[in-house]
Amino acid sequence: MFMEKSKIPDTTIETLTRNFFKESQSYGFQYEDYLKYVNVLLEYAIDTKKSKTDNKTFGNDRIEIASVENLKLPVELERILIRNAKRKTDLKLIDEWQKDKFGRYFLLSMTNSQDSVVENLINSKYNKFGIITLKDETPIGVVAFLNIDRVHKKAELRKLIGVPEQRAHGYGKEATRYWIKYGFKRIGLKKIYLNTIDTNIHNIKINEEMGFKVEGILRNEAIVDGVAHDVLRMGLLVEDCC
Repeated sequence: MFMEKSKIPDTTIETLTRNFFKESQSYGFQYEDYLKYVNVLLEYAIDTKKSKTDNKTFGNDRIEIASVENLKLPVELERILIRNAKRKTDLKLIDEWQKDKFGRYFLLSMTNSQDSVVENLINSKYNKFGIITLKDETPIGVVAFLNIDRVHKKAELRKLIGVPEQRAHGYGKEATRYWIKYGFKRIGLKKIYLNTIDTNIHNIKINEEMGFKVEGILRNEAIVDGVAHDVLRMGLLVEDCC
């Protein structure tokens, strides 16, 4: 029987499998448990395929930049604003936003000199920070390009909604879409990449829908609270955008 070719890259499947395997070990999974898991997963997949009526296609949120002119800050988007970071006042904000469990991963790891790390980042000519605010100009998060390489025209994307009650509203995604356009059209980047230790399927899918592709896994790359974590690397090329 002819089987439809998977649209999911092998590297994505490997990433999700590694993530599940590490989590399952903490539950005490044995060989027989993995067999049961695979059988149950296949049953769910078969049932979902039979009942599926959704016609949405993979990658339908891809970013279009072909007709975009040079962009600038500040900018007003549909629900938020993005402005240039103010080094003196926003340094304190970013530092405060990193103190909870979610925000601390903005820099992937904790250090004893976190204040100086953030200060060095925001003052570096190789980095660009934008502050996300609500329409009333209340700051809620930050987007950034780190390690901007003018020769190879690439940079690392970082984003964070620092105010807990403003998370899960889509503000981060809205800001990220503009920030990517800003990087390609204003800064002149040819490649934008991101590193994250959060390798859950939801975040991977969001990034893939914007055009990012899994490029690899850096094993035990980040130490957080004494525990080694894998780092997932994803990249977006300017030619991947419409």
